[in-house]
Amino acid sequence: MLGLTVHRKKSFEDTIHDTTEALKKEGFGVLTTIDVKQTLKDKIGVDFKRYTILGACNPSFAHRALQTTDEIGMLLPCNVVVTEEKNGEIKVSIFDPMTMTKLVQNSELESIAKEVQDKLVRVIHHLHE
Repeated sequence: MLGLTVHRKKSFEDTIHDTTEALKKEGFGVLTTIDVKQTLKDKIGVDFKRYTILGACNPSFAHRALQTTDEIGMLLPCNVVVTEEKNGEIKVSIFDPMTMTKLVQNSELESIAKEVQDKLVRVIHHLHE
């Protein structure tokens, strides 16, 4: 499994807002917002479902991870995907940082990834409310 997921009955816009706020409570900022639906429409004329990627970063954890290996930057920031499903529900999927530890064998990184995972699990729990 690549990520932590929650399904919601709230609107797409409310879910983006709630997700951003839940991330903020755990020390993450949203560095990038990619509207995939609009980008695909603009670039290749394709209609696609509502799909937004939020690039979330907790600077303290990012700094600590980068100190373990420069290459970890290829896996940063932490991507959060908000999609509108066919049934009208909104799905939030957050990249599980423990996945990084399968790619980079480093005990210090594993400890950091676990701390970040704990914070992201709290984000998912907040979105259940």
